[in-house]
Amino acid sequence: MRGDESFLAGATEATTTLWDSVMEGVKQENRTHAPVDFDTSVASTITSHDAGYINKALEKIVGLQTEAPLKRAIIPFGGIKMVEGSCKAYNRELDPMIKKIFTEYRKTHNQGVFDVYTPDILRCRKSGVLTGLPDAYGRGRIIGDYRRVALYGIDYLMKDKFAQFTSLQSDLENGRKSGSDYPSA
Repeated sequence: MRGDESFLAGATEATTTLWDSVMEGVKQENRTHAPVDFDTSVASTITSHDAGYINKALEKIVGLQTEAPLKRAIIPFGGIKMVEGSCKAYNRELDPMIKKIFTEYRKTHNQGVFDVYTPDILRCRKSGVLTGLPDAYGRGRIIGDYRRVALYGIDYLMKDKFAQFTSLQSDLENGRKSGSDYPSA
């Protein structure tokens, strides 16, 4: 074995037929600049949609994300505003119940991320001083290192973080370079 693709078999006739079928839908999407279909009433989960097939008789492996080829699903768990924006972009109306659930009852990932930002961080984000923070699902993350909580305790970590912030602020105001000389507890 050479470690290359020589061990692979070519596409079967069934695979080629299935692929050609999907490509017809892709061509339609390219012509119309819109999804073939768009589900605006079911929040996508691993079990939210019935089994989907391109051509059930030809398929050996199944598992479309929705019950039809190229039918897009909505994933409001990440952030409802992104879903609303997608619906608007494709002239679709989001099911009012989905909007109600994800604005009144169910906190989204994005809401959870924003809940931990301080007012100062939010102002810096809005003004563009800080970039890379999420404004839609999948962009930016706050990753907690909870081992440090067990090692140092919350009080120490908060005090240390404030000292780092104060030191950095002083360096910025006095034109000094900030470096790796800050505590890393």
